Amino acid sequence: LRFIKKTLKNHADEVVTLHKGTPMTLKAVFQSMNLSTYDLTVDMLDVHADRNTFHRFDKFNAKYNPIGESRLREVFLKTDNYMNGKYFARIINEVASDLEESKYQNAELRLSIYGKSPSEWAKLAKWAIQYDVHSNNVRWIIQIPRLFDIFKSNKIMTNFQEFLSNIFLPLFEVTNDPNSNLELHKFLTHVIGFDSVDDESKPENPMLDADVKSPEDWDDDENPPYAYYLYYMYANITQLNHFRKEQGLNTFVLRP
Repeated sequence: LRFIKKTLKNHADEVVTLHKGTPMTLKAVFQSMNLSTYDLTVDMLDVHADRNTFHRFDKFNAKYNPIGESRLREVFLKTDNYMNGKYFARIINEVASDLEESKYQNAELRLSIYGKSPSEWAKLAKWAIQYDVHSNNVRWIIQIPRLFDIFKSNKIMTNFQEFLSNIFLPLFEVTNDPNSNLELHKFLTHVIGFDSVDDESKPENPMLDADVKSPEDWDDDENPPYAYYLYYMYANITQLNHFRKEQGLNTFVLRP
């Protein structure tokens, strides 16, 4: 809340997003929601997590949108937006400096990789290095939403192997040759592990047997079961860790 108010006061005329192709300033975004700095309260932001939030991913996701507005989430909480995640980085830097000041508090923050395209890692690393979001009191975990079915129905990919390759191939490549992307190489030294996220209350058929399709053959419109996602994440991370250990680099944990 403090950050939003401060930014509104000092950077009201900064262009923060495109709406139907036309640039919008921060002031215009708030005007379009009939809000001024005076109206904003913590209650109104409505981002507190309560006990229902952790059972239902849809509720958890809704809480991500300040005042229920996905536009504010895009402006303030995304790394890949019109301003290349400048505000999000500033928030993190403020949180990190508070933690550094209090000395004995640490945070484990999460950033998303969606597996939509292989260039996501490079973009995320560029953001992290450009805005220097590293701190000795902060460690990063990468969360991977289980969205294969959505990518498949939008014809972004044809099989599950593409999803896995988009996530893991860039990591094997940069481990093999750090000079191929120094920003990503540097960023990965601050990443400690991976998480798998989605709505865990969805009913699904958890059958995994010897006849289950391999990732390159999984071209169903249906999402693979949770166990399938986890097995292939685990298998890839294990291989990657062996490889990184040989190169004397840090390794990752899987902590869903």
